[in-house]
Amino acid sequence: MGKKLGLPVIESYHTFFEEYLFHYVPFLPAVVMRYLARRFTQAQCNGVEALIVPSTPMLQRLRAYGVKTPATVLPTGIETSRFAKGDGMAFKHRHGIDPARPLLIHVGRVAHEKNIDFLLDMLAIVKRDIPDVLLVIAGEGPALPHIMRRSKKFGLGEHVQFVGYLSREDALVDCYAAGDAFVFASRTETQGLVLLEAMAVGLPVVSTAVMGTRDILSAQKGALVAEDNTEHFAAQVVRVLTDHVLRRRLSREAREYVQSWSPASMATKSGELYRTIVEGLPLPEHTSRMDSDERLVQMKRL
Repeated sequence: MGKKLGLPVIESYHTFFEEYLFHYVPFLPAVVMRYLARRFTQAQCNGVEALIVPSTPMLQRLRAYGVKTPATVLPTGIETSRFAKGDGMAFKHRHGIDPARPLLIHVGRVAHEKNIDFLLDMLAIVKRDIPDVLLVIAGEGPALPHIMRRSKKFGLGEHVQFVGYLSREDALVDCYAAGDAFVFASRTETQGLVLLEAMAVGLPVVSTAVMGTRDILSAQKGALVAEDNTEHFAAQVVRVLTDHVLRRRLSREAREYVQSWSPASMATKSGELYRTIVEGLPLPEHTSRMDSDERLVQMKRL
């Protein structure tokens, strides 16, 4: 329609198709689906006038595909007031959780690309130092039966509790408020908004910094960044659970830091971008080009 009417088209690219698509078309080899996802993305993104991407790593990946369209990094933002009041004790009471039990929280779609297997392996290590630790997994998805079976198989049945999908109006906020730390290890996030939601409640985060989560964690506020291996991740979790001074500091930092991710600020920047495109003005060069050598490096990483 944009082409027919002679109007500029702006695309928001918020899904890392290369790492998602093959999970949903299992009858084709993963390498084939990754190739098709890259080619589709390249063609689609090069067919519009401008792109909005939620994080710097996502833009770098698109440049590595050969996408040359001018692009702006613009996170979605988070309405922090929605997460200001959570009743953690009410959540524990509803789900029969001992109020004194050390509690880790994971929120998100229970899908293979979320790397929840990694968190189970990490939990088994944490359990050595903190025998009564509990991981609450909130969400539903295609990998849920697998995660349930795996937790039982490795003797974690008493240390993992699945609470299903939670209403964003109240139950989800209560879940965040109940935790001592939020744990996250996805390798495919374009943003990682659940990290900001946890921070808005004052819940310290322990996470790997991969893809979109890197932008959120780069300030090193309200979070401990873990390496992409279970031993180091587990050590960071144990630090947060056992060091009350550290946990209070991270909680305070998280609440302050998340204020810089407000939707109002992002909406203003979106409006400025639309106006720039409509008036035919060039986008800033650093958002619209990647040096050819840098693109070569990115392709080698792929």
